[in-house]
Amino acid sequence: MSAKRFPIIASFFALYVIWGSTYFAIRIGVGSWPPLMMAGVRFMLAGGVLFAWVKFRGQANPTRREVAGAALLGLLMPAIGNGLVTMAETEVSSGIAALMVATVPLFTTLFARLMGQRSQVKEWLALALGFCGIGILNLGANLSASPRGAVLLLLACAGWALGSALGKRVPQPKGLMSSAVMMLTGGAELLLGSVLYGERLSAMPSTAGWLALLYLVVFGSIIAYTAYLYLLSNVSPAAATSYAYVNPVIAVLLGMSLLGEHVGVQEWCGMAVIVSAVLLLAWRR
Repeated sequence: MSAKRFPIIASFFALYVIWGSTYFAIRIGVGSWPPLMMAGVRFMLAGGVLFAWVKFRGQANPTRREVAGAALLGLLMPAIGNGLVTMAETEVSSGIAALMVATVPLFTTLFARLMGQRSQVKEWLALALGFCGIGILNLGANLSASPRGAVLLLLACAGWALGSALGKRVPQPKGLMSSAVMMLTGGAELLLGSVLYGERLSAMPSTAGWLALLYLVVFGSIIAYTAYLYLLSNVSPAAATSYAYVNPVIAVLLGMSLLGEHVGVQEWCGMAVIVSAVLLLAWRR
C-alpha cells in the first residue's frame, strides 16, 4: 500500500479539484462551441495524445476484443456520460449540473446490485434518500425551467454509472492504452452524434472557448480521467466515485463567484440530501 499511496492520493486530488472545475470550463466552452462537437474534439485530442504516448513507450496494440470492450465504455462514459452533461449545460447552470452528477455513486450502486452484488439495508436507504434529493433538486428554478436539461443530466449519470460498474467486467487494454482507446472511440461517437444532430460551427470560437477546450483536454481528460480509471482498478467503485460529493461544492462556488449563477434554497436542500445519501453509501464503521 505504501507504494500505491501517493498515486492514489494524487488521483483523488485530481478528481476532487480538477473535475469540480470542469463544469465551469464546459459552461464557458459551450458559449463558443456546439456541445457535442466540443466534447468530441476534446476526447479525440486527449485520446490521440495518450495513444501517441503509449505507442512511443512501446506498448503493443490492443486486441479486437479489448478495443470492443473499451469502445463500449467509451460510449457509456465519455460519449453519454460527458456528452449529455455538455449538452445540458447549454440550458442548466454549471453548479446545478454538478449537483445532479453527484448522484453517480447512487446509480453505480444500483447497477452493481442489478449485476448480482449483494445489497445491504444501508445501501437501499442511501438510494432512496438520494433519489428523494433528485426530486427536490428538480423542484428548484433551474431544472424546473429546463425539463430537457434535467433528463439529459439523469441519462448522463446513468450512462457514466453503468460504465463504472462494467469497468472491471469487460475486457479492455492495459494501463493508459485503455484511457486512450476509450477517449478515441467516445470522441468519434460524439462527433458522429454531432453530425447527426446537425451541429455546425457558425463562427470561430472565442479565446475563452479555445482556453476552455484546452483545459478540458489536458486537465479534465488526460489527467483527471486517467486518474479515475486508475482508481477504478485500485479502489472500490464507491470510493472511486466519491468525487461526486466534493465536485458539486467546487462547481457551485466557481459558478456563483465567476459566472454569477444563482442557487436557490431548494437546490441547496437537494444538494444536502444527495450528499448525505452518498456519504451514507460510503460510510464504514
